Amino acid sequence: MPFTTGLVTNTRSFGTAASTVAVNTRNITSTPILVLLEVYVVPPDTNTLTLVYVTGFNLAGHSSDTREFSIAGDLAWEVQLDQSGILSEVAFSVFGLDEFGNLVPGQNIKVADWMEITAFSTPIV
Repeated sequence: MPFTTGLVTNTRSFGTAASTVAVNTRNITSTPILVLLEVYVVPPDTNTLTLVYVTGFNLAGHSSDTREFSIAGDLAWEVQLDQSGILSEVAFSVFGLDEFGNLVPGQNIKVADWMEITAFSTPIV
């Protein structure tokens, strides 16, 4: 089953907006896994959830991966992830980063924060 961060507001009315989203994946077991990842944004001109990145990658056992995606100027963002692997245990986390690479307060999705969903918003064929 895939997981989602849910929509994360990304405005500058106070504090700092993120320009990049960093997605961290950690394979806790020795079994290799396949990770599927979708990144969505809500641009200010359309105000509609829009798929901007789709990727899939293999992750060896007992290893980790960090990928960064540009979301500068968007009103909100969302990451959806799924993994497949027999007897695998995977820890996902996502952090919003400002233009200097600093963490943006309130834009951190840790392992316990992910919500299970029945399918990706845009199915991968």
